[in-house]
Parts: sequence; C-alpha cells; structure tokens
Amino acid sequence: MKEYVKVSVIIAIYNAEKYLSECLDSVLNQTLREIEVICVNDGSTDSSLEILKKYEAQDNRVKILDQKNQGAGAARNNGLQVAKGEYLSFLDSDDFFEPDMLEVAYRIASVERADICVFAANLFVQSTSRFEPCQWSFRKQYFPLEKAFDPHEEQYRDNIFRMYNGWAWDKLFKREFVEQTGLKYQNLRTTNDMFFVFIGLAKASRIVALDRVFAHQRIEISTSLSSTREKSWDCFYVALLAMQQELKDVGLYEIYKKAYVNWALEFSLWQLNTMKGLAHERTYELLRTSGFAKLDIAKYPRSYFFSEEQYKQFLIILSNPRGTVDE
Repeated sequence: MKEYVKVSVIIAIYNAEKYLSECLDSVLNQTLREIEVICVNDGSTDSSLEILKKYEAQDNRVKILDQKNQGAGAARNNGLQVAKGEYLSFLDSDDFFEPDMLEVAYRIASVERADICVFAANLFVQSTSRFEPCQWSFRKQYFPLEKAFDPHEEQYRDNIFRMYNGWAWDKLFKREFVEQTGLKYQNLRTTNDMFFVFIGLAKASRIVALDRVFAHQRIEISTSLSSTREKSWDCFYVALLAMQQELKDVGLYEIYKKAYVNWALEFSLWQLNTMKGLAHERTYELLRTSGFAKLDIAKYPRSYFFSEEQYKQFLIILSNPRGTVDE
C-alpha cells in the first residue's frame, strides 16, 4: 500500500545548477516525511537535469518531469497534473525552506480546514549570505493569526490583495480546492504566479496565517527573471487584466473591486518605478493612454484609494504625456 502523501512540493527548474542542491536538500530534509517532490525540468541547458537524476536515484519521493522550455507557469501546471498530495507547495529552484515548514504548515492547515495556509518569509542576500526582513509580504494588521478567516467578510475583503504578496512559495494550497476552482498559472515570462495566488485567495473560504518565517527568497541573482523584467515589461498588465476578468466571470468583482483597484494601482506604479530605459517609457505610455482606464483606476476619486502618494503619482502621469513610444 502506497504511503499517503500529505504535501506535494512542485519545483520548476531552469538552469538552476548553482542553487538546486540546497533547494532540494531543504525539501527532502523536512521533518514531514509524507511528501512527494515533483521537479519539472523546463528545458535546462546546464547540469540541472543530471543533479535531479542523482536525487531521484537516492530518494523515491523525487519525481522528475522533463519538458521543452515553456516557462515556469507551464512547468508548474504540468506538476499540478500529477500531484497527489492533500496540500500543494510551490518552491522556486533558488529558494529554500526551514526544516519544519511543511510539518507545521500542514498541521495548522489541516486543523483549520484551510483552503490556503500562508506563512512569513524573508530575503536571503546572495552577495552577503545574510537574511533581511520582508514585512511587506505578510502584513499582520489585516488578518488574524493561526485562526481561519473568510476573505469575503466585510472586515477582510478590501485588504485581500495587500495582506500577502502574489508569490506562491510562502503558501500551502489544498489540492482539492485548486482542482475544484480550476486554478492555473499563466504562461507568462514574469508575474506568472500572481493570477494563481490572488484568484486563489479571492475564491477561498478559509485562509489561515502563521507568523513565522518559513521560506527564504534568494535575491541579487543577475540571471533571475525578476532581475530582467524589462524583457517582458507588460506581463504585469496582462496578469492584472486576467485577474480582473476572472473576478468578473465568477461574480466576485463587486466584492473585491476596491481591493483590486488599489492593488492594480500599487502594482502598476511599482512596475513603472522599477523599470528602466525603453521598458519604463513603454510602461508609462501604456498606463497613461489606456492602462489606468482599463484597470478601472481612473473611475474613482481620491477617497477610494488607500495611498495618497500613489494617487498623486497617478494624476501626474495622466497629465504629463511624454510623446509617442514605439511598441
């Protein structure tokens, strides 16, 4: 009789040879043993696949899916198709977990019958090997701790998209919930996880949060997609539009409209303010000429927005054209 799988850990891998062993060790050495580790090799051209095969030979919990390069979103979706665990965990191949993360998160998620369990994370600075806080991804003032809550309720709904960040690796997702709601990752070069995470949070009936740092995101890696967003400068906008449409399609937009509009403004401005060169100019023109309107940001007065500073920048952009930018 096969052992019951409590958590399926899905890892999308592309040219991750430098950090892959540390990532895998952090998962396979978890105190929770009833897991499977689904490693989706997304057409790596380095030694990642060879590293994966060594781990597969040593531990029967490791399962390798090998595909042509399609992107992290497609890789995670392929991993979802074969996952057997009661809960799902997603990890980037250069990040790593605390040893008891899965055990503790699974226990609280099971006790609270949660669709999603969220925990705190921090940043691991590659150049200094030091950890830095990441409070903005886990804003404790907006939700209860270690007690499941319903995000549809009035005291939570307006803040649902700023409670947590839109990445998946600091959360557990109940597999049955993911399958029933049809959640999938977008096939985008960057920002492919925001739709999955935020639509999941919006559709969930029970969310529980743990105030403990369980995941570590490695930063200052020049080859990471987050460091090269200029190459896919409009992915954020594609993701925001898809998120808006899905909320409308499932009848949740009116409930979460204020949360969505405020998040759309915050995320759009973050993208703009962290872009450089031509990508910055294109983002500016897209937002000014049509983006803010399509995202419903232009519909509402200052009183509708959480941040006066963000609203002021929005008004400045609307009133200051920079000339035509070639698409």
